[in-house]
Amino acid sequence: MRISFHGAAQEVTGSCHLVTCRGRNILIDCGMFQGRHELVDDNAAPFGFDPAAIDLVLLTHAHLDHCGRLPLLVKRGFRGEIIATSATRDLARLVMLDAAHLQEEEERHDHRHGRNGGAHRALYDTMDALDAVDRFGREAAYREPLELFPGITATYFEAGHILGSASIRLDLEEHGQRRKVLFSGDIGPDDRPLLNDPDPPGDADVVVMETTYGDRDHRDLDASVEEFLSAVRHAGSRGGNVVIPTFALERTQELLWFLREGMEAGKLPRALEVFLDSPMAISATRIFQRHPEAMRPELAGMIAHGRDPFALPQLHFTRETQESIALNEIRSGAVIMAGSGMATGGRVRHHLLRNLARPECSVIFVGYAAEGTLARIIIDGAKEVKLFGEHVPVRARIHTINGFSAHAGRADLHRWLARTGNPRKVFLVHGEPKSMQAFARDLDPERVTMPKPHESYAL
Repeated sequence: MRISFHGAAQEVTGSCHLVTCRGRNILIDCGMFQGRHELVDDNAAPFGFDPAAIDLVLLTHAHLDHCGRLPLLVKRGFRGEIIATSATRDLARLVMLDAAHLQEEEERHDHRHGRNGGAHRALYDTMDALDAVDRFGREAAYREPLELFPGITATYFEAGHILGSASIRLDLEEHGQRRKVLFSGDIGPDDRPLLNDPDPPGDADVVVMETTYGDRDHRDLDASVEEFLSAVRHAGSRGGNVVIPTFALERTQELLWFLREGMEAGKLPRALEVFLDSPMAISATRIFQRHPEAMRPELAGMIAHGRDPFALPQLHFTRETQESIALNEIRSGAVIMAGSGMATGGRVRHHLLRNLARPECSVIFVGYAAEGTLARIIIDGAKEVKLFGEHVPVRARIHTINGFSAHAGRADLHRWLARTGNPRKVFLVHGEPKSMQAFARDLDPERVTMPKPHESYAL
């Protein structure tokens, strides 16, 4: 029995871990590296294993940095089964097809401008994404063991991160030895409005654990909501727009929930114009409505009684490109939510181009921003950024509200780990080195390992 780490090893993105047992090769996640420009090369590089030799992929959730290289895995020879929860399956299909479309668009853009073979060479296309969708097989239900092969069983547990997200425990038996190996996936915080709390199992011999926020806690959620509503109100009173770079999965739906509650409480005008300018976020919101079984009972009850928890009086969905371009003519009174959340691509960059230089406007960041991303550059205080070849001064009010994070903070991570029994080994992954090191200082150094890319360990 062995484990090796081929992504999210001493970095935040690209989750990909390989377990070998009884001659079977089981991959947990196959995500895309995101952030710095040079990660384009990391995504195109060999996986560190033979894709054709992989028997199964167990998917923890549908974020791009966990599922985004599945089409490339299939393109390079994987012919096994992908197992996920029902909600993750629906969301992953959406995410992979969107990623393929964006890569195709960027490659066409390079060709149009005479940059053949440029930085935006597509890793895969829509057909590859559809081929990956075809590899999805059995659907996992929380706390219901699935026998993968003789001596190898997988059990999914609620992770509370996004809809359908899971931690996965592998129960392995080989040559008379038994191991319970738990993969945290991404862990959500407790007491969120949409999803159930994380529900880790009580026993594990080995834990592979995310540490995105292993060095700090988030601000109180109620205070974050009040700051968010206040920022939206004040931009309107100054005669400006609000631009919110947002992640299509979970964050968008949570913000719609808080905006609706703010209107119902009289903290925001019900006539506030809100534009959801993200085809993927629009589709993801529909998928949420399709999976009440993966939500808190109160939310599921609303849907069962015909109430849309994400409906606003003046909510506009802008799917078409021309509809998005038309938003450039709105000078005040609009809340524009668009991807990507780290502002590395997507329609939000166009809205930043039009609004970032205007002091009456506000830009609200509500999620994690990896080093090197445009979001991180703005958050860190840049006075000027470059967008579409233009140098744009940063004059809008910048708000960073980290209390909305879908990741557990330091204290929540420790509580989660405390509920996994007494593991003899803890591998820390999916975090910047300073975050992992800070989290590791609170643990027994004899039990903690921070693996490097492609390192392999006996279980």
